[in-house]
Amino acid sequence: MAAILGRAGTTATGGFRRHHQETSRGGRRRDAVVVAAVTGAAPQEGSLERPAWSGETPVSRLVAALIAFKPLYSLMKLASREVIIRTAEKSNIPWREMTRKVLESDVYEVFERIRDPNIIYPDYYLSPFHAYDEGNLSWLAAAEAEAATLSIAKRAIPEATSIEEANQIVRGNWMNAIEEHHLKYSGENCQINDILDIGCSVGVSTRYLAERFPSAKAVGLDLSPYFLAVAAQKEEQLCRQNPIRWVHANGEATGLPPNSFDVVSLAYVCHECPAGAIIGLAKEAFRLLRPGGTIALTDNSVRKFSLPILISYCTW
Repeated sequence: MAAILGRAGTTATGGFRRHHQETSRGGRRRDAVVVAAVTGAAPQEGSLERPAWSGETPVSRLVAALIAFKPLYSLMKLASREVIIRTAEKSNIPWREMTRKVLESDVYEVFERIRDPNIIYPDYYLSPFHAYDEGNLSWLAAAEAEAATLSIAKRAIPEATSIEEANQIVRGNWMNAIEEHHLKYSGENCQINDILDIGCSVGVSTRYLAERFPSAKAVGLDLSPYFLAVAAQKEEQLCRQNPIRWVHANGEATGLPPNSFDVVSLAYVCHECPAGAIIGLAKEAFRLLRPGGTIALTDNSVRKFSLPILISYCTW
């Protein structure tokens, strides 16, 4: 796993560091720095088509052929979902219990407060995703999101002795990379006062940012009011010096004022978006960033999945 961090005005590229001068709007000069901070144990090179443990197997080829037959695909989708849940629960992630608690909470009242009824969703966001027919616009997707996130952390760090340890490694390395990069390249403007987490989902990454930088004001922004309602409902149960603010908006056009954040984060977002949306997210992140600020991107590679049926469900 690599945390790719870019200063304002850069295109984030992994594997090397680049430094040059750019002139921003208004004539201000900004240093453009790209850093790839590789974290985790024995990471594999991003140029690989897939990790050494997967490969082009006969099973993978068979599944790819079966997926083309839609009636079978629906059954396979249900079967793969059950396998994923059982695997998570074998790793001591109480998937069904976590889901039940969300669905039986007062999250529906929070939803009505946080939803912007004027939002227009892009077409790609209305498509089935992660094996949910309604994509991210459903209560089941929102209720299961945190359990799925924990499961992915354990899969990323298989040598971890517990889910908590795996999550601390994944998120801790990401926090360290952000802090080290910001301190090194932001000069006199190194104080982090305002943080924006674009595509915050149910707020897992946002909470880590808020806890790592407790004096900062953190904002979690997402296009799914269902995910945001789950995030906000959990936040209401916490006592925090600076409570996280949750915003229902499109990350490509947030409506937030320019030059208003010291750190803009996109954690596990870009793999879910088409190329045009990724460009829009990057442009908006740059617009929102203060001079000397840091744009932080971290993501998984979808190429790591050897079975296409898993890609349809698990491309996180």
